[in-house]
Amino acid sequence: MNDSNSMKTASGMVADAKARIQNLNPMQVSEALRRGATLVDIREMEERKKEGTIEAAVYAPRGMLEFYADPTSTYHRPEFYPDKQIILHCASGGRSALAADMLQQMGYRNVAHLDGGFKAWKEQGQPVQTLP
Repeated sequence: MNDSNSMKTASGMVADAKARIQNLNPMQVSEALRRGATLVDIREMEERKKEGTIEAAVYAPRGMLEFYADPTSTYHRPEFYPDKQIILHCASGGRSALAADMLQQMGYRNVAHLDGGFKAWKEQGQPVQTLP
């Protein structure tokens, strides 16, 4: 039986993931994009419609990420190249940290996330586009 003292918290899991992955600020992500990195937006569509998007980002909702990234899956998407740098982002950085950690567990070697997420991107004055 689980007791509350042995349960992991979401914030604890995010902190653990951030210790294992590369955490990039908005300027570092912008530079990586200029060098050809793939940026993946894992937020839900409702968030994207409400807040906007980063123009270069590929949309892959968090619930489908592992399937899109798995070359053996019928859902695999060609944007996921194990040898290319992949940078994930969500709204504030929690989901993307967990997702980047998961991609590393799948064998992706050049994975990072946008620390602070879309919120940090906007706060740093980086370009945002709205969805119709």
